[in-house]
Amino acid sequence: MFELRIHGRGGQGVVTAAEMFSVAAFAEGRNAQAFPSFGSERMGAPVVSFCRISDREIRLREPIMEPDAIIIQDTTLLHQVDVFAGLKPAGYILLNTSRSFEELGLGDLASGRPPERLCTLAATELGIKHIGRPIPNVPLLAGFAALSGLIRLESVIKAIGEKFSGKVADGNIAAATEAYNLIKARIAEVQHA
Repeated sequence: MFELRIHGRGGQGVVTAAEMFSVAAFAEGRNAQAFPSFGSERMGAPVVSFCRISDREIRLREPIMEPDAIIIQDTTLLHQVDVFAGLKPAGYILLNTSRSFEELGLGDLASGRPPERLCTLAATELGIKHIGRPIPNVPLLAGFAALSGLIRLESVIKAIGEKFSGKVADGNIAAATEAYNLIKARIAEVQHA
């Protein structure tokens, strides 16, 4: 079973990201489960959502305390919430930022982990560019698909098509495709370094 935890703020599509990831996994014939955890339910408040993917039936229902991966949609949470709590030593980390782990003060955290599993992506900018709104969830979802190799871009696009329509779907597909390709290029750079 693969367990993903997504951290962000209300209004950033944190819950939608987990739901779409599970829909994409389901489209590939796997079992999936997505659910949120809210503190105060207001715009801008910290929000966490969870997603499990497995080739078997999923019976667990509790929050994910030891994730295989973490997506952080808002880096202002880095010094507010222990977003890395329980992350497995070889876990994946995808941050919504154009800054490096070192620039964010996370050099120590990054130094003990596989570099090909750590990545940053300016997902908010991709949302603005393609959708016209600062929503990072879909670019991060596609970026994570590229980083982890767990699901294909085609499955992400299918999940987008089930959630959105018209220009919103088209913009999200463009943002997802660009994010996927950017992360694939970064992984190739790390592997050849």
